[in-house]
Order: sequence, then structure tokens, then C-alpha cells
Amino acid sequence: MAGFRLPPEDSELPQANRPALAPSDLVSDDDRSIAADSWSIKSEYGSTLDDDQRHADAADALLSSGNFRTAASDYSSDKEVPDADGVGSLLGLQSYWDAAYADELANFHEHGHAGEVWFGGDVMETLVCWTKSLCLELSQGHLPTDVNDIKEEPQDDKYLPSWSVLDLGTGNGLLLQELAKHGLCTFPQVDDVLETKLDQQFKLVMDKGTLDAIGLHPDGTIKRIMYWDSVSKLVAPGGLLVITSCNSTKDEIVQEVDEYNQRGGGASIEAEAPKDPEAAREPIFRYLNHVRSYPTFMFGGSVGSRVATVAFLRN
Repeated sequence: MAGFRLPPEDSELPQANRPALAPSDLVSDDDRSIAADSWSIKSEYGSTLDDDQRHADAADALLSSGNFRTAASDYSSDKEVPDADGVGSLLGLQSYWDAAYADELANFHEHGHAGEVWFGGDVMETLVCWTKSLCLELSQGHLPTDVNDIKEEPQDDKYLPSWSVLDLGTGNGLLLQELAKHGLCTFPQVDDVLETKLDQQFKLVMDKGTLDAIGLHPDGTIKRIMYWDSVSKLVAPGGLLVITSCNSTKDEIVQEVDEYNQRGGGASIEAEAPKDPEAAREPIFRYLNHVRSYPTFMFGGSVGSRVATVAFLRN
């Protein structure tokens, strides 16, 4: 099992938009490095390695697609303010997460606190049990595309050790720990979610809030395109991509994947496309199932949930 940290970003919001910090709240670079190394999740979000070229490639994909609105012309990763027609947030900056998880690591050492469970413990428990059942069904040759296809009764866990797991933006690693408790394969990895250098693929790739945070970056629309191009290389053929979001509905996540499929998955995927025209038309990711058991609420005459989890099969 592996974990990615949200990639580091050099940009900051203007001084007026920054929250005031007491001297005791400031986190040194050494502390941040310790936090990253302790969880084996350090990455280089917005790194200088071919950064301009990666932004240019993503911008080309954005402008050539009729499914995305036109973005501003400045694609530099060090811009200081959000685009006028975009949405920026502190949650989209790596510096925010570095400080947050350095604080959590310090609290763990001093008080034994495990840290915050992003989206809550109930969501994580549901997510882990549901994902485990998906993996077991697929291991036995089943395609659980319907709500009734996912069995709730105990199943044979003998297939689970063959499922290598990558957790994107793993944070404090609590999701990884829960997956490991349920028998999935664990091992450490360090990489950049937007510029992966890994030469291996994983049968299960998890994202719990990472795509949400990337979308809150001032260059969020472009970085989401880069995210999909990178993730498509990391999920093994026949493997699962499971995305949990509090910013997007199930239908919005499916739509974003469909748009990625329609673009052909980026130049790197197109270069490896099969020669068979029929096979070339196969989507990279195919919707498989989604969690239906999260609590719902009524608003404006519509029923919704504060969290959505959707699984995709890698063709």
C-alpha cells in the first residue's frame, strides 16, 4: 500500500488573505520535512521539473476540449491570486496541508492523538468496507455494477493480499491503516501525484478528498487535467479507482471521467493506444458503482449527500 501527499506548491495567497498565526503556530521547514518523511508521502506538487511544459500540455488539452470552459492565459504555478473566473482557497495550497499535518504529527508525539479523519469516521468505515467488497467481487470475476451486486455478508479474504493499494494524498495515513487492517497489501512509496515517476501500477487507487483540494488551487482546472493523466498511468488494467469527494456529486465525478475519456486520456496515453481501432475507442475508465448508503438530506426539493464515493474500472 502506498500513499501520495498533495503535491507541494510554491504559490501563496496575498498577505491580506492569509490567516493570522501566533508564533507558536508557525511550523518550520524542518518540521514539515519530518512530517512528510514520517508518512512516506512527500511529493513535489508544482515542482520545477518541466513545470512550464506540463502546464502548457494541460492548457492545450483544456482549450482543445469543448467540455471545459476557457481558462485564463496565465498557467504559471507561482501565480499569487486566483483567476477572476476561478475559485481559489487555502485548502488548495500545499503549504496549508504541510502545516496542518506537521501539527498533527506533533500532537501524535506529544499526546498520542491519531489525527483528524477527513470526512469523518463513519464515512471512512463505510468506504473501506464497501471498497473491500468491490475488490473481492472483482477477484472472483464478478462485475458489481448494481447496488445488489455488492455482498454485505462475510466473504473469503484470501484474494485481498494480491491487491496493491495506492492512496493519493494520504495525509495522516489513517485510511491506509484501515485498509491494511482489512487485509489489503501494504508497502511504502514516495511520489508526485501530478508528475509520477513510479514505474509500477496498482490494482486499487484511492482518492479521499485529494481531487477536491487540487480543484481549489488557483490553477485547479488545469491541475485536474494533469491529475487524470497521471492517475491513468497508476491504475493497473482491470484495477479500481475509487474517488470520494465532498465537493462533487456522483454524477459530476462521472461526467469529469467521461470528459477525460473523450479527450483520449492525454498524449502519454494516446502514444500507447492499441493498434486495433475498436480497442482504441474503449474508454480508459468505466463507471462501475457508487456508495448508496451514506446519510442523505433534503434541500430545495432534491435529495443529496454530503459525500460521494464512486468506483471506476481501468480498461
